[in-house]
Amino acid sequence: MNKTIIIRGGGDLATGTISCLHQCGYQVLVLEIAKPTAIRRSVAFSEAMYDGETEVEGIKARKITQFSEAEACWKDGVIPIICDEKAEAVKAVPHFAFVDAAIAKRNLGTTIDMADYVIGLGPGFTAGVDVDVVIETKRGHRLGRIIREGQAIANTGIPGIIGGYGKERVIHSENAGVFHGIAHIGDLVKKGDLIAKVDDAPVYATLDGVLRGILRDGLPVPEHFKIADIDPRLSERENCFTISDKASAIAGGVLRAICIYENGLRSGEGRK
Repeated sequence: MNKTIIIRGGGDLATGTISCLHQCGYQVLVLEIAKPTAIRRSVAFSEAMYDGETEVEGIKARKITQFSEAEACWKDGVIPIICDEKAEAVKAVPHFAFVDAAIAKRNLGTTIDMADYVIGLGPGFTAGVDVDVVIETKRGHRLGRIIREGQAIANTGIPGIIGGYGKERVIHSENAGVFHGIAHIGDLVKKGDLIAKVDDAPVYATLDGVLRGILRDGLPVPEHFKIADIDPRLSERENCFTISDKASAIAGGVLRAICIYENGLRSGEGRK
């Protein structure tokens, strides 16, 4: 059977799924935009788009410029990632599954005919219409569950609660401009500490905690753009550098859906 899966998106949540499928023996090709804006950069394969290669929990991702280079990466045990905003890989690279893991809260153009089996992560997809199944991405009892009819829970715009904090732990730009980071991922910060600037406008820490994520320096940002994430659990600094519980739960849902699909093929049931 074809073991290639194309995944749209290489951010921190997508990285959980990419890592999981790679370790389970699938050949994964990651599609990204030219300048990704992940803030949990220490655990995002999308950083390879800037640095050429990056590593998360011992697994490497390497930027390629041609689809034909993917085979060499797979032979080296490395995950290939390529700039492909229009998902041209769907036509060029033989694959059996496509996963939209951009977590854009909307459909960026994914259709159910992009692979034999198509999965969408989070809001913006309808199971049985534009994807085969949807995986729930909202924290809580349903996180990681497979949705076979309908949609995931709608985006509320309010981050999930960690250590008693929700919206306070995620920082957005107050103005448009060029982002300049001052603090670094893993730093301990106090409420009111200067952690960045957008042009000349200061950005302050909104609570005490560990800086879990911060945007890459030098990127232009619009007003109210997510630029940093603080974890109030001071004792868990090492978590900044490992795939999160949320990403792992989502990855488990994706893997389970793919295994169910493959078992259906073996029993002659076809698409489910």
